[in-house]
Amino acid sequence: MAETVFSKLSDDVVLNIFFNLEDDPRNWARLACVSTKFSSLIRNVCWKNKCTKAIPSVVADLLSGSSSSSSPPGGWAALHKLAVCCPGFLHAGVLLENSDFGLERELGPDENFRKMLSSSRPTKALKEPSSSRFDVNPPDVGGASGFDCSWSLYDDLYYDTVYNVSEAQDCNEIGEEVVVVDKSVVEGGYEVSSSSCNKRRKICRSMRSHLASGVWNLSREQGNKLLHSRFRGDCLYICDWPGCVHIEEKRNYMLFRGIFKNFKGSQVWRTIKDGNRSKIDLNCAFCPCKDTWDLHSAFCLRRVFGFHDDGEPVVRAYVCENGHVSGAWTDWPLYT
Repeated sequence: MAETVFSKLSDDVVLNIFFNLEDDPRNWARLACVSTKFSSLIRNVCWKNKCTKAIPSVVADLLSGSSSSSSPPGGWAALHKLAVCCPGFLHAGVLLENSDFGLERELGPDENFRKMLSSSRPTKALKEPSSSRFDVNPPDVGGASGFDCSWSLYDDLYYDTVYNVSEAQDCNEIGEEVVVVDKSVVEGGYEVSSSSCNKRRKICRSMRSHLASGVWNLSREQGNKLLHSRFRGDCLYICDWPGCVHIEEKRNYMLFRGIFKNFKGSQVWRTIKDGNRSKIDLNCAFCPCKDTWDLHSAFCLRRVFGFHDDGEPVVRAYVCENGHVSGAWTDWPLYT
């Protein structure tokens, strides 16, 4: 019905309607699933327009350093998702095993991580008209540059109901309260914490990508704080501090996302290639790259970033071939 009615309207009229719904990215996610015309307009026009308006200086810088000035690395779809979506615990590497004080990150995830991934996948995929369905490692769609069908805003935003922006803000207010958490329940890609406690403490845990809390902005200054001093010539844009805050029982996580300008021409990339660093079997949250590199084990992060007593890194960051970065800062909990 929608296909028939809106096919009679010009693209300009339809786009004018869409642009009035741009405040919440989930609106476009829903509309992209209505018809092929909607999907095409949103992918080819809306995302580019939104990125250009929301982060104009970042877009201009990324295009100036790209061999192809028509789109940023990974395409407009990836940049739009990176601007508004938190990578989630899964893609930020928080779920990797750290009991060996970080050594396993050099070798890749262990079997416990793989078992967790298989248990977190939906047992039955919903039939939906979106461009893709959620998968931890999506099928190859034409290499790292193919982004049209690699991920779906419908999956990451339309189903974004368990976690929302207000939850992270609520958690900051009650972060000092104690809870006993049973983390055995996994539903629809989210780990749902059932708890019995004397004082209520909300656990904000989303394992997959979701609408990020905080300011939707990217800053080179934040990227400079992350990289080692010898990589000052590289340009890394990172979301403003503290990123998307997740309150956990053990410690707090500030999940961040970012993008390198001209990643293949950066000193970080040369360091990774010259050091023959092994890829991590952890796919990018923003584009179809199925492998990433650990910037911590490649010694690309500041030396002051070490490990907690239990072996968990103070900061972790992973970069894909397109220069998209996902990671997390850790902090001690607000109680002892």
